[in-house]
Parts: sequence; structure tokens; C-alpha cells
Amino acid sequence: MANLIVRNVDDAIANALKVQASKHGISAEAEHRRILAQALLHPKKRPFLEALSQIPDVGTDADFARVQDLSATNPLD
Repeated sequence: MANLIVRNVDDAIANALKVQASKHGISAEAEHRRILAQALLHPKKRPFLEALSQIPDVGTDADFARVQDLSATNPLD
């Protein structure tokens, strides 16, 4: 296993980590590992409708209509 050292952590963050760890009944180091694993190995999944609703409205369907290029040659010919 690798060792990870995090320097220059704000005191408020370090204290919050210790408080959260005590609520879970584990050490601050174990809580740090748990948070990293949760954030990096188990990303939060969003419902499809939520993701769809966050797509910006960038135009109308006509803006994305396919235009057939008749001047293009068929590479299979």
C-alpha cells in the first residue's frame, strides 16, 4: 500500500475531519481513507433526468439537421 502525506491543510478542515471521524468511531486517518475511497472509487451517480435537465439549451432541432454532401465520393466505389 502507498503512503499519502497531505501538507498545508487548513486547521478548520483538519478539525472537521477529526470531528467526522469521531462520529464514525474511527481515527482521522481511517476517515481520510474512507473519504478518498468514497470520492474516487464510488462517484455519486445522478439520475438520468437530472443529468438531462442540466444540458444547456443551445439551439433548435433545425440547427442540428443533417446535410447530405452530394459532392463527396463514395470510398467503396
